[in-house]
Amino acid sequence: MRATVMYGAGDVRVENVPDARLVEPTDALLRVTRACICGSDLWPYNQMEPTAHGRRMGHEFIGVLEAVGADVRTLKAGDVVVAPFAWSDGTCVFCHEGLQTSCLHGGWWGGDLDGGQGEAVRVPQADGTLVRLPVDVDDALMPSLLALSDVMGTGHHAARAARVAPGHTTAVVGDGAVGLCGVIAAKRLGAEQIIMLGRHQDRIVLAQDFGATDIVSERGDEAVEQVKELTGGVGAHSVLECVGHGLSMETALSIARPGGAVGRVGVPQEETIPLAQPTFYDNITISGGPAPARAYIEELMPDVLEGRIEPGRVFDRVIGLDEVPDGYRAMNERESIKVLIEP
Repeated sequence: MRATVMYGAGDVRVENVPDARLVEPTDALLRVTRACICGSDLWPYNQMEPTAHGRRMGHEFIGVLEAVGADVRTLKAGDVVVAPFAWSDGTCVFCHEGLQTSCLHGGWWGGDLDGGQGEAVRVPQADGTLVRLPVDVDDALMPSLLALSDVMGTGHHAARAARVAPGHTTAVVGDGAVGLCGVIAAKRLGAEQIIMLGRHQDRIVLAQDFGATDIVSERGDEAVEQVKELTGGVGAHSVLECVGHGLSMETALSIARPGGAVGRVGVPQEETIPLAQPTFYDNITISGGPAPARAYIEELMPDVLEGRIEPGRVFDRVIGLDEVPDGYRAMNERESIKVLIEP
């Protein structure tokens, strides 16, 4: 079968790899019908050291089950399913607590395991991982349902970690797909004022459609000053940090009001969190991490199915599998917000 393999920074190839197959009785074999490129894929795209054997890519995908293992109880061949960006057994203590990204028997797509940016995937722990979709494989809602595999759940996780509440002010740092889904999440949770920090016009328009009430295009100290002005000098109750750079985290911490909260879901690129003393004395909560997307799919899916939210609008380019290397380039050069793949 064909799949995407990254061999180093800027070196993405689509090539033949061993066919995905059932290995354990708890596995399922999934034929990929939709996948995408994630903003987090751009970190290795820019930084990965060259390797001879490469790394399989892709952790957001939807597909049709071709076969299931003997111990799979809740799924069958022919089911249309969505896979969250981490696989989990659904039975361990952390899965029961809704933290499937810390599953004692789970893991991550790609690496030596199949990745979603290919023709098929072996899904370990299928019962705990996959969620059946109540639609046909070509349903018009597929882009928004695909967003539940990662970016919508991640935006929601940022909002939850930042304690977004009705009537409060929320600021979103980062205008990528996760930040835009963070706007959706903040609106859905009742935020009254939603400030988007971003500077790309196409993303600003989308953020406003999703519910952003104010836009701040400055960076650094100027951005902090502008947010403070928009919030009566006190800052935001909730801040969603959706980038991971040191400057974005510093901005997020600087615009949170005393007693406020920062939900960080951008993969950190630094080892330390800035502004330790000011945030300590202002009683600012810092929370977040990799979103347990599996925990949020059933909660968010009805809003997608009934048209209350449309996270699939973050996809602004559709490509075939052979075009994936150019899809990486387009996202890296900010030509595209998020690229959808139809293998």
